[in-house]
Amino acid sequence: MDLRKIKKLIELLEESSLAEIEIVEGEESVRLSRTGTGAPVVTSHGSVAAPATAAAPAPSAPLATADSGSTEPSVPDGQVVRAPMVGTFYASSSPEADPFVSMGQQVSTGDTLCIIEAMKMFNQIEADFSGTVVAILAENGQPVEFDQPLFVLR
Repeated sequence: MDLRKIKKLIELLEESSLAEIEIVEGEESVRLSRTGTGAPVVTSHGSVAAPATAAAPAPSAPLATADSGSTEPSVPDGQVVRAPMVGTFYASSSPEADPFVSMGQQVSTGDTLCIIEAMKMFNQIEADFSGTVVAILAENGQPVEFDQPLFVLR
């Protein structure tokens, strides 16, 4: 596996709150995981784990706090569209283009709501149901986690 790919994977792990990621390409595999100090550990197929050269920042806060009672306190009532994958959220097809949807806009089943970039692949996220956009919960250009709420439709 190319060293540039491994460095990119380390950057992705540092930017996210993931604890571990494993990639398999043919017979090659790479597993990255955070240690207790927050530094990623890289393991290649057939090698011993060794600390990465760059230390990852320590996680700033847990995803859900025990005293909040809910993992999604700011999600309004309605049908929630969730991220089907980990990646980077984009509200439009390019920085100059208008967003796919805006607050108060009526959408139909199959309409494109956003794009999530994962591993240099741009995936269109479509509405599974019709409704009016009452909340946009992700910010353009920011990383999103699997199953993270992105939109609320009514």
